Amino acid sequence: MLPLSCQSSTLRVLIADDHELTRFSLKLALANQENIELVGLASNGLEAVEMVQRHHPDVIILDLQMPVMDGLSASNQIKDIAPGTQIIAYSSLEEPKLRESNQLNNMDAFCRKDTSTPELIALVREIGNRNIK
Repeated sequence: MLPLSCQSSTLRVLIADDHELTRFSLKLALANQENIELVGLASNGLEAVEMVQRHHPDVIILDLQMPVMDGLSASNQIKDIAPGTQIIAYSSLEEPKLRESNQLNNMDAFCRKDTSTPELIALVREIGNRNIK
């Protein structure tokens, strides 16, 4: 048996996006990744907030534009509930425009939807491991 310090931790990931195909694609991309566990799929911000309370993810891939509750509003509630949860703002919008308006204050990283799958997975690992160290 390995000492505890040598065992790698599994990152618990939640995906929140209103497009079913995007959720499914991200689910497939994360499915066979070592040390990553998909704990939920949300189709809007309200579902994401509820799933955070239930599943306590380490990382959330959070679409910014969704019905019922958008990602920006959801991020405020998520950080109130679970301040250590790392949130990736996942959007087709340009980051500089969002940064200028201070809309990404509760986001820990930004990822455009046209980012390659390996880059997104690397980002999930990078920010997910911030709290584990």
